[in-house]
Amino acid sequence: RNRKEVCALSAEVVRVQEVADRLNCSTRKAYEIIRQLNAELSARGYITIAGRVPRSYFEQKCKLERKEV
Repeated sequence: RNRKEVCALSAEVVRVQEVADRLNCSTRKAYEIIRQLNAELSARGYITIAGRVPRSYFEQKCKLERKEV
């Protein structure tokens, strides 16, 4: 992948550290949250990646405002 594709992908998903920072929680709790959100998405038929969750879904479920990347 070229650099633009990697940057675009990172803008579309959140990882553990960002979840922990935005929710002011531990890394362990952030992993639990991501697992829960990915389980919900998987149950709806979506493909998920461990340790990452779509930014829009994370912000919607956690009632957060869109953060500029």
